[in-house]
Amino acid sequence: MNLGKVCLGLAIYATTVVAQAGNQGPMPVTDNDFYPTPSNAKVELGKVLFYDKILSGNSNTSCATCHHSLTGTGDGLALPVGEGGKGLGVTRDTGSGSDAIHERVPRNAPHVFNLGAQEFAVMFHDGRVAVDSSQPSGFTSPAGAQLPLGLDNPLAVQAMFPVTSATEMAGQLGENPVADAAAAGILSGENGVWGLLAQRLRAIPEYVAMFQAAYPSQINTADDIQFKDAANAIAAFETTAWRADNSRFDQYLRGDKHMLSKQEKKGMKLFYGKANCGSCHSGKFQTDQGFHAIAMPQIGPGKGHNSDGYDDGREDFGREAVTGNVNDRFRFRTPTLRNVALTAPYGHAGAYDSLEAVVRHHLSPVDSLFNYDTSQVRMPSRADLDEQDFVVMNDGWRIEQIVQRNELASVDLDEEEFARLISFLHTLTDNSFLDDRHNVPSSVPSGLTLAE
Repeated sequence: MNLGKVCLGLAIYATTVVAQAGNQGPMPVTDNDFYPTPSNAKVELGKVLFYDKILSGNSNTSCATCHHSLTGTGDGLALPVGEGGKGLGVTRDTGSGSDAIHERVPRNAPHVFNLGAQEFAVMFHDGRVAVDSSQPSGFTSPAGAQLPLGLDNPLAVQAMFPVTSATEMAGQLGENPVADAAAAGILSGENGVWGLLAQRLRAIPEYVAMFQAAYPSQINTADDIQFKDAANAIAAFETTAWRADNSRFDQYLRGDKHMLSKQEKKGMKLFYGKANCGSCHSGKFQTDQGFHAIAMPQIGPGKGHNSDGYDDGREDFGREAVTGNVNDRFRFRTPTLRNVALTAPYGHAGAYDSLEAVVRHHLSPVDSLFNYDTSQVRMPSRADLDEQDFVVMNDGWRIEQIVQRNELASVDLDEEEFARLISFLHTLTDNSFLDDRHNVPSSVPSGLTLAE
């Protein structure tokens, strides 16, 4: 990893925020905002790895299960159905019998658009992966000292972790060796999660050839393949495939002032002015890269966080779980807004199923939380899981705790202004991603099926 380039990216981001003035938006995105273009061989390797179920403990789930080209690089569900589920996107179900999922994934599957830009030095809703030059690997992560050296960037580090999650890709204790290693916290070494998955890849001749082509000076034989090489390739694919910086808004920033209608320009003025969206959704990618508590509803199984007054693990304390600072409770990362109209549901738990609903929440967060409509939640139903989904939202005391942490002031917009704001948000859509089928391979080297 080139820490100098990461620091340069953060410096570019800082100057972008300063330059954002006059309700005209930030400076335009350029090639310099992204890491250097990886080789075609590395991208093609990452593409098939991203869609190959061979990387899951039970060989039934891929990265694309929850981040698919056909579902806006998310999955269209409030909370993902990971290991053990069946189907793709909103058709996915929770399985049955011995193959039934253990629980829903507790956080929404975020989109992947533009995460290869250098300013994205922090990953996940809670920021548990971050650039950190004090660490041997160059990153802070849940793996600690087990994280290998040689990871290209934070997006590559992020790719190391879904395979270690029992709910997402590894499977449950006793189901397979990868799941057993994950349950024991053994990530590195030949008998760790990453080593076991690397062994699978080494046994497939087509993968060996692809790794050799992607890393000609590094990988000579199958034994040279490490899982960090797979993660770097996946990040290279994500960076290349899902760079989304040619929306009408981008073209407007590059000088074509006719790309936005009068209605949309008024919406942009509201976004960066009266509506106060730009205070957090700032910079070239509409994110301050920070963490904020905005009274977002908490649904699903939670992250197992307990403290005084909480004893069932249904809560998600967000950033606090990473920093240990109680002042960070219920703070979550500000998402980038490129392609925001394509990436529903919204919120760390996917509580809002439409763009209009989540924008109304931002304009009046406390009232929205108190009056939250659970019927909008898009998740496959299952009786034993449904009982868990709204434990927090059915508890007035817990809702009040979320309210007390809220940092976002209400904004009063009339319906005409609201419509203008929504119209502006649609200008952030890069229309090349309205049809993203070309980023789906026809097959993968393992021979496993692509979507089921």
